[in-house]
Amino acid sequence: MPETITEIREIPAIKTDSEILHFITTEDPHEAEGLFAAARKVRSEHYRNEVYFRGLVEFTNYCKNDCYYCGLRRSNAGVGRYRLSLDEILRSCQIGDTLGFKTFVLQGGEDPYFPDDRVVEILRAIRGAYPDHAITLSIGERPRESYEAFFKAGANRYLLRHESACEEHYAMMHPASMSLAARKGCLYTLNSIGYQVGAGFMVGTPFQKPEHLLEDLRFLRDLQPHMIGIGPFIPQADTPFRNYPAGALEQTLRMVALARLLLPKALIPATTALGTISPVGRERGLMAGANVVMPNLSPKEVRKLYALYDNKICTGDEAAECRYCMEGRIRNFGFVPNMGRGDAAGWTASGLSS
Repeated sequence: MPETITEIREIPAIKTDSEILHFITTEDPHEAEGLFAAARKVRSEHYRNEVYFRGLVEFTNYCKNDCYYCGLRRSNAGVGRYRLSLDEILRSCQIGDTLGFKTFVLQGGEDPYFPDDRVVEILRAIRGAYPDHAITLSIGERPRESYEAFFKAGANRYLLRHESACEEHYAMMHPASMSLAARKGCLYTLNSIGYQVGAGFMVGTPFQKPEHLLEDLRFLRDLQPHMIGIGPFIPQADTPFRNYPAGALEQTLRMVALARLLLPKALIPATTALGTISPVGRERGLMAGANVVMPNLSPKEVRKLYALYDNKICTGDEAAECRYCMEGRIRNFGFVPNMGRGDAAGWTASGLSS
């Protein structure tokens, strides 16, 4: 933990772009602590001091894309590839249910092996076994009819980070076959179908400027997502960005706090990436306004293969170890674990698929 800050400067409401940009760039620890305190206050108005648990199942590390920052990129021949079978996915969910999880997050690369009918089969199997649980998908860009089929089959939420809301910066991180317009289009489509939608970005990616982060927050304010994923960039050894430095912890925490202040009802995870760059990174994320953690339910033998970035933590733990370790750590910081569905504040059951 950083040294204790005895002086916390109360900050006024942040409204203008210049005010947001100031807190993106400030290195004054007293201002930062004031920002974090304001974010905690706003979060408590909607979620008290509860932290929601999600059970993460990383079911495939194949990906057709070649994003320059990602260890799962198509061109990376150094990663051992895997796909979980339907039985393995259901077994992971069964373990999660036994541990008390009421939300499963199915995450994977954009893997052509899983066309719509296979994804629908998985969703129907999980929904049939766990009718009251929330199911989140995070499998990238798909056409509207795919998203509609997944929603009908039982998916409630969809995570799709926009990565950068600036077209020029987005192009610096992705091959020409990918476009920011397509990514944004998917997010608005998901919103219109009725999903609880998650967007987000990394802090400290190569070529990123403070103005890019401001644009990210502007986009989030326009999209009004239910969930916002913000974590530091961490280089991966088998990517074109291998030699760039990781994103800064303090700036990442300020971005979490700003997102909380600008979108008070959002569900914001304290990401594994935060815990990777700092032993107490996830706890500090909670102290900056986050309110979600996602322990891993994937089989232990495949955890290290889901190598988005280097030195990822918790790859050797059993599911129960992840769950109880995280619970104990957040209790030590004064938070209360909540194993329920944890829907976004203000979201009504009319958004549920049947």
